[in-house]
Amino acid sequence: MNRAPLTRRPRRTGSLLGLAAWLCGIAFFLPVAWMVLTSFHSEADAATNPPSVGAGLSLHGYREFFGAVSGVSPWPPLLNSLTASVVSTLLVLALAVPAAYALAIKPVRKWSDVLFFFLSTKMLPLVAGLLPVYLVAQNTGLLDSVWLLVILYTSMNLPIAVWMMRSFLAEVPVEMLEAASIDGAGLTTTLTRIVAPVALPGIAATALISFIFSWNELLFARVLTGIVAGTAPVFLTGLVTSQGLFLAKVCAAATVISLPVLVAGFAAQDKLVQGLSLGAVK
Repeated sequence: MNRAPLTRRPRRTGSLLGLAAWLCGIAFFLPVAWMVLTSFHSEADAATNPPSVGAGLSLHGYREFFGAVSGVSPWPPLLNSLTASVVSTLLVLALAVPAAYALAIKPVRKWSDVLFFFLSTKMLPLVAGLLPVYLVAQNTGLLDSVWLLVILYTSMNLPIAVWMMRSFLAEVPVEMLEAASIDGAGLTTTLTRIVAPVALPGIAATALISFIFSWNELLFARVLTGIVAGTAPVFLTGLVTSQGLFLAKVCAAATVISLPVLVAGFAAQDKLVQGLSLGAVK
């Protein structure tokens, strides 16, 4: 007689949790949807208070962003961001995978202390290291250079990448590594033919997160770059001028600048979910 309420209670709890998850997802999605919708409005419609939802659509904001009216092209900052993000992500993977292999599969002495050292480098606020980095870049002639951003983004993303890859590589079956060792496989062969295919979801997740962090970084790019190596976020902040905030143009710029991250996340979503779920309780 008492079993029916017990079975209904978990179902109700699951339904409530599902509804809460949907509400949270919609709450996070609404600002993005509003930004995209505003980017297709004219400046007059975008500036109304309250905003006009049913206003006519226009591509004026996108024409302004791509320089059809002002003549200022956004392509150099976009290419700078793409170069710095892609190159730094590749360097992070090239350094993080062997380091994580040494910490997870071939553990070094006091490997937990090594992991804590990597994590401790993230405890320093970025603004605290801004002045020393600026002075070093000035003395080495790297100011306003994309390669300075590559070095900085690689060093900033490497600690979290090592932590992520270490947890992913810990899931690689030891039997496969022992079989490869018996067959005479060296370190390079083991990493490229054994470890990499098994840990591919984790590598994809680490690469995507490193790319997102590099693409969205603003503080160092704002201070250490100028005309030559300015990135897309720096270009976006330049749209706020003393003449006022042109909302439709800013929303169009934000939409275009967000597209590479959204496309990369959508293309690698299956690998991202698999990678972030490695090590979970099964």
